[in-house]
Amino acid sequence: MTLGLTVFRLSDFLIFKLLYVLTFELKNKKLAKTKSAYFCQSCGYESAKWLGKCPSCNSWNTFAEEIIEKGTINVPTWKSNSGNHRLNKPNKVEEIQSTTEERSVTGDAELDRVLGGGLVAGSVVLIGGEPGIGKSTLLLQLALNVPGRKILYVSGEESEQQIKMRAERITSQPKADCYILTETSTQNIFKQIEDLAPEIVIIDSIQTLHSAHIDSTPGSVSQVRECTAELLRFAKETATPVFLIGHITKDGAIAGPKILEHMVDTVLQFEGDRHHIYRILRSIKNRFGAAAELGIYAMQSNGLREVSNPSEILLLQRDEELSGIAISATLEGARPMLIETQALVSISAYGTPQRSATGFDTKRMNMLLAVLEKRCGFRLSAKDVFLNIAGGIKVEDPAIDLAIMAAIISSHEDIFISSKICFAAEVGLSGEIRAVNRIEQRIAEAEKLGFEQIFISNYNLKGLIADKFKIKIITVSKIEEVFSLLFG
Repeated sequence: MTLGLTVFRLSDFLIFKLLYVLTFELKNKKLAKTKSAYFCQSCGYESAKWLGKCPSCNSWNTFAEEIIEKGTINVPTWKSNSGNHRLNKPNKVEEIQSTTEERSVTGDAELDRVLGGGLVAGSVVLIGGEPGIGKSTLLLQLALNVPGRKILYVSGEESEQQIKMRAERITSQPKADCYILTETSTQNIFKQIEDLAPEIVIIDSIQTLHSAHIDSTPGSVSQVRECTAELLRFAKETATPVFLIGHITKDGAIAGPKILEHMVDTVLQFEGDRHHIYRILRSIKNRFGAAAELGIYAMQSNGLREVSNPSEILLLQRDEELSGIAISATLEGARPMLIETQALVSISAYGTPQRSATGFDTKRMNMLLAVLEKRCGFRLSAKDVFLNIAGGIKVEDPAIDLAIMAAIISSHEDIFISSKICFAAEVGLSGEIRAVNRIEQRIAEAEKLGFEQIFISNYNLKGLIADKFKIKIITVSKIEEVFSLLFG
């Protein structure tokens, strides 16, 4: 009897111990399922703990906890067709065979220009811009007009009916086989891609996608990074070009982690003013071409129209000469353009004069005003100065310095500058006229549009063959010489 009781108690103890071990193991496995971290919602900085101030972008109270790993969930993802992976080995530079990327024309001359000549197989292109600027319209036009290509347009923001309405407004007869998919799960998208085998994939937008590998809300830092990584792996393994539409923050930067821009091959910024019909597609990063190219579109009721000659549009067609207007030859990437700079100088009605610039850096305008006051003797410290680049575009080229200063003095003295004169020179702090790059392209553009005179720096004469131009080239070295020739 005692032996039986002892055996019974021993079995109870073993069962209790077994239950305890199982409970401990299950608890540890449950804890090992998930892994979380804290991300800055402004710049994507990752931290193991919560921080009040982000050490990367110095923003306050922007850290949020996100689950970044779910180890026990087995979900399908994009995988290459072959199970064998080649082991990469280091090679000497001279042993590597150089190849030229094969480019395919999209049918949009402005987009091809910004991409560097066409679309490269396996490239990932990210397009960012303000809401309503025309990002979806641009890529839907691409999906409908690329001749003889099968294209998959994935939308996580609009329904099929909404996209159909826009497609009918844009074009009546599509040139491509365009398929519309309204889906936000990357696993479901890849399943449809395997069945359809498209030649180009468009995602609208990357912030709406979510992957089952990450247990966080769509649009979070970890979700955007994981979805982009899956699409990037798909593009490289299948040589399929992928377009991504990205949202932007209130500061104008693309929403999500900064690593998003590092992962993709090309980053394009779609800019413009809603009150103007013109839109600018600017290249910020391009691994297959120049990173300073520019494409110009005009937003119309039937979609975006390419602008082949922006100089004629950006110049005001006026019947009489007006003061405060000067024409400048600028350069955006490899494209020369003539733009109109408008200035207004008036007596300040308040104690502190106003300084405002639209389309130009206000700090640089203040520097040019200081040069005018110090070197030329114009008293502008008590005057309101307003500057505008016509057409709603933004210019950072220092070659428009001379035109800006001429427009300001023209408004200050109320003397007009002839509409047949343009400027292409940078102005230094001592009032010297500095040379600018690719002056021959600027002169040729001014001559093509019928200008009679162009002001450039003396230092641009080196290597310049002036005899081949019909336009009169006036060289100056000081800002005083310019005003003496213009206003006497």
